[in-house]
Amino acid sequence: MSDRSTIEWTEATWNPTTGCDQVSPGCDNCYALTLAKRLKAMGNPKYQDDGDPRTSGPGFALTLHKDELALPYRWKSPRVIFVNSMSDLFHPEVPDQFIEDVFQVMADTPRHTYQVLTKRSQRLVKLATRLPWPENIWMGVSVETDRYCFRVDHLSEVPSVIRFVSAEPLLGELPSLSLDAIDWVIAGGESGANARPMHPSWVFDLRDRCLESDTAFFFKQWGAWTPRDDDNAVLVVNDGTFVAEPDSTPIPGSPILMRRVSKSEAGRELEGRTWDQMPKVG
Repeated sequence: MSDRSTIEWTEATWNPTTGCDQVSPGCDNCYALTLAKRLKAMGNPKYQDDGDPRTSGPGFALTLHKDELALPYRWKSPRVIFVNSMSDLFHPEVPDQFIEDVFQVMADTPRHTYQVLTKRSQRLVKLATRLPWPENIWMGVSVETDRYCFRVDHLSEVPSVIRFVSAEPLLGELPSLSLDAIDWVIAGGESGANARPMHPSWVFDLRDRCLESDTAFFFKQWGAWTPRDDDNAVLVVNDGTFVAEPDSTPIPGSPILMRRVSKSEAGRELEGRTWDQMPKVG
């Protein structure tokens, strides 16, 4: 998992650690866990059981891969690199020294741009003063519902040149989200077998607030649910729940018809256009 990426907002992935644990609702249908199961079945050595009970099943226990540290040095052409697409660098089981080693590799390779994303924002803040922060390191946090906007408060304390928020999967509106210290917002709905719908009002509000604050906005995908008015559509209200049997009684919560489709069919357009803005450096 250390090569060219199909993720729309990056070019390559680099996984000096793999494996993770659930910490909030955005983890419920973790794509990395699903992918790890597939990679285990394919015989990928990074996702095999090692006798530890924590690694039974998909082989997704937190694992360090020290041999991966040298990889960015070997990439001679500049790349935009998502760090730890299959893990969280600030997971409590990653030693402080290993995190420092990863950051040193990033600092040593200024030709690349690194995108680091975490849900463990408290640990990020604790370690921030021990880490180098050259302009090629972009630091971000995941925020799926308003309850987790505190991660952005922590991020604002970090001396990264570019700070970003990944609101994917977006599972609710984010009225408490402050964009004052944020350079970039990525938003997207959930995909996969158990995907939850993203009410359009949530993402429209994010986009509009980004436009007002001159924050770069990137819409990654609708996911498995898209606004669609047809016989197979169901009503979704703005708390993300479905209306099981609608009748003539007025329904509060801005209900909208949505239908489950494939990720590719749902697409990436908002009101007829794509949003692929990237943050400005310098």
